[in-house]
Amino acid sequence: MSRTEKADQLIADQLKSELPDVVIGREIIVLQQTSSTNDAILQVISPQEAAVSSPASVTEGLVVFAEHQTAGRGQRGNRWESAAEKGLWFSILLRPEIHLSNSGRLTIWAIEAIADVIRTEWNVEPAIKLPNDVQLFGRKVGGVLVEMRAQDKAAHIAVVGIGINMNQCRDDFPAELQDNAISMAMALGRQVDRQNFAVALLRNLDLTYREKFACSRGR
Repeated sequence: MSRTEKADQLIADQLKSELPDVVIGREIIVLQQTSSTNDAILQVISPQEAAVSSPASVTEGLVVFAEHQTAGRGQRGNRWESAAEKGLWFSILLRPEIHLSNSGRLTIWAIEAIADVIRTEWNVEPAIKLPNDVQLFGRKVGGVLVEMRAQDKAAHIAVVGIGINMNQCRDDFPAELQDNAISMAMALGRQVDRQNFAVALLRNLDLTYREKFACSRGR
């Protein structure tokens, strides 16, 4: 493996060191491969919690990244293509005090945060395409999938899955997606630093989550 390839790997300890005093990112795991990061988070929830029978016990703000997803999911059961070490594929475990029917608020919050950080970091103007996409030049660069689980006598569990195309070239996408998908590298004409962008995005997500959902637990 080249020095450049090593430098571009996501490193959990380095990510955490850049995110002191946060809710989102207080715990970070980087997996080399998993089926999907949403599934990976759901697997760390105890069977009792998953069965909707016990109070919260898993840390809110846990973030799980994967360098590669073998079965990434998008909206309406669509497959999310996640080329190894070319994007940011991650999920966040949250406990927002909202009704299950309001999960769309989390989707809007996440796609707005993605768009804002893209705009701030690279001075390009993304567009939000509801219900869950972020686009550049009319092509999809990122998406969000929120899955919620009811809890008895505790805030509901929300798993917010985020996928952002970072360093793919056109040929990294399946032929059927090549006219509809774009990466940040394709948009900017150069490779981008995934780790730096991940830190900026997690900071924004943490700040805006606490503002919008009055998150004060564990502070």
